[in-house]
Amino acid sequence: MPSSRPPFRPALRGLVLLLGLGAAGLPAGAAPPWPVTPAQRGTAEQVAAAGVPLDELAPDAPDEHRVVPGDTLWGLSQLFLRSPWRWPELWGMNLEAVRNPHLIYPGQRLRLERLDGRARLRLLGADEPAAEGLPVERVLARVRDAGPAEPALSAVPWRSIAAFLNEALIVEDEALLQAPRLVATPEGRMLLGRGDPAYALGPLEGTVDWRIFRRAQPLHDPETGELLGHEARFVADARLEQPAGLAPDGLTVPARLRLGASREEAQVGDRLLPRPPAESPSYLPHAPDPALSGRLVRVQGDALMAGAQQIVILNRGRRDGLAHGHVLAVWRAGALARDATVEPVAPLRLPDQRRGLLFVLRSFERSAYALVLESDGPLGPGDRFTAP
Repeated sequence: MPSSRPPFRPALRGLVLLLGLGAAGLPAGAAPPWPVTPAQRGTAEQVAAAGVPLDELAPDAPDEHRVVPGDTLWGLSQLFLRSPWRWPELWGMNLEAVRNPHLIYPGQRLRLERLDGRARLRLLGADEPAAEGLPVERVLARVRDAGPAEPALSAVPWRSIAAFLNEALIVEDEALLQAPRLVATPEGRMLLGRGDPAYALGPLEGTVDWRIFRRAQPLHDPETGELLGHEARFVADARLEQPAGLAPDGLTVPARLRLGASREEAQVGDRLLPRPPAESPSYLPHAPDPALSGRLVRVQGDALMAGAQQIVILNRGRRDGLAHGHVLAVWRAGALARDATVEPVAPLRLPDQRRGLLFVLRSFERSAYALVLESDGPLGPGDRFTAP
């Protein structure tokens, strides 16, 4: 039956609605941009032709669905699948398609095709008829070169995480210590805001746009105690106006910068890092290596515990094969109990309880940021995560 559901409203209002539609695989010998285990590589090479078993489909999965404004990738995944993170398999994606998916726009139609015990989803052409027994809806073709009439569907409302993605940063301790630093302010002022000049020393050559950060809380692995890095707290944007030089008396003249948009006041001792290009990664939900597991390090910001739509920091990163788009299950350790039916009373540990789902937004070398998609209770440091 065709889908007539209203726009999806999951806990997360979407993960960027970007789909790989039959893209070619990686060239022979080409390596993906994150570590891939033999198991992952084998699965990725198989799913392009396989699709998913029929028993993986949601009980009420429609034969067709017309994309409407308000649809989200996570919502569509839940519409068609019992396990939404198997979305790449439903499309028959390979590694290249997962990394470089195509955009889906309102007005396009998705058809679920069942054959030989497996199912795959495909995008219908504008002039293709509806499946037998379904009402025919005319969908006008769009000339992509001229731009679609509707914007492509986005993930979480993009504006709600764009600032986070461009401001949140985890850096190695040495990198922040070696970064350029603010050394002086005009008239000896203690705090600086938008439009104020600031003076800095350090390797500023070759870069005009900077971001000012303040060293924040160190991040330690809750399992091993390893220092994973420091979460650098964003302070303000800055633009280089004049490079450093030498005064006639031989003293160093620091570089002059002008502060732009700021989240808080800048001060002497703050560090500068080059402003990165604006990020809009292709968020395609997919499962990581089944063996991947780890712990929550802390909740991003000042909160002690996290719920749905909050950000958490994980103790796994690119070196462990964790990439943006990975979906993870999060677990709370089972409570302690006692067996009072025996003498002496025996201590027990109840099974761990699955508490929700995480979606990796950004990965660093040894850590990552993840969004809490769903949660049936508070999540906090030390909680365990696994492949879903």
